Amino acid sequence: MRSLKLMLGGAAIAVVASAPVLAQDALTVTSYGGSYTKSQEQAFYEPFAKETGVKVLQDEWDGSTAKLKGMVETGQVTWDIVDVEPGHALQGCEEGWLEEIDYSKIGGREGFVDGAAMDCAVATIVFSTIYAYDASKFPNGGPQTMADLFDTEKFPGPRSLRKAPKTTLEFALIADGVPTADVYKVLGTPEGVDRAFAKLDTIKKDVKVWWSAGAQPPQLLADGEVVMATAWNGRIFDAVKNDGKNFKIVWDGQGQDFNLWAEPKGLKNKELADRFIEYTMRPDVMSQQSKYISYGPTKKTAIEKVPADILADLPTAPENTKNSFVVDAEFWADHDEELTERFNKWLAQ
Repeated sequence: MRSLKLMLGGAAIAVVASAPVLAQDALTVTSYGGSYTKSQEQAFYEPFAKETGVKVLQDEWDGSTAKLKGMVETGQVTWDIVDVEPGHALQGCEEGWLEEIDYSKIGGREGFVDGAAMDCAVATIVFSTIYAYDASKFPNGGPQTMADLFDTEKFPGPRSLRKAPKTTLEFALIADGVPTADVYKVLGTPEGVDRAFAKLDTIKKDVKVWWSAGAQPPQLLADGEVVMATAWNGRIFDAVKNDGKNFKIVWDGQGQDFNLWAEPKGLKNKELADRFIEYTMRPDVMSQQSKYISYGPTKKTAIEKVPADILADLPTAPENTKNSFVVDAEFWADHDEELTERFNKWLAQ
């Protein structure tokens, strides 16, 4: 998500209701820009402004923890709501620079999909890391399982994998036969880590490009440099829908992740911020975002309201979640540094 093209440093953009409002009736929502923020404008900002008469001002950030944390520590909080990742939510809660979410105002925790209701942030969308392939390269039928990504005999051709241990190691274990429900139990042991890297050894020579930006996988597939690539599902969907590419997503073994609303400690407009978050959590409202970008709602009742033809392309579609896992934010908060160091050493060998 963070790799969506940023337009930092620009002036804040206002989504203004047609009815006149008082100057204090405004709040600032900060997100990542690009097509993702555009979907938020269409689904949330503009309808909220129209219904309430509250201006929604926008800012953008690159996910830099130091910027958000620094605002709180210096008492210079200019953001009311920030679109964060699970790692931000964990750290901000532990270190005290994010407000706790009052779930009694938004229908309780039990109404959300697993992993979406965090103490200091509440998820609005589910995106996933998947792998996709160029269907024209496999006229007799393409890969169907995570194991197929690693099967270069049955499905020959160069691959592209993410240049990071997160989800790459999980995929390796799933391909090696670990059930998705047990991935972190296995990866949490030295033997499990060794097993993941041993599986990656089997495909290393076939990985032509290790990608680090979300735009790379669909471009590599389009250019014919690789026949398969791990990717964020929205990037592949966009290439198919808007660029007419003949790419297919393999949902087996997908790793689900979240983007979440959070409120920085010391925000100026807490009442309005709470009001905005409550509005976006309404099933009728939340279900609208999937019309504009292929990410799934986090409330179970909102998923039910997504039209079937749209739902089919979302990470949260029942058909797509038969063998999936939720990326464990706490595991990666604890192990990211050590596993990244080992991953980089392995790449350099």
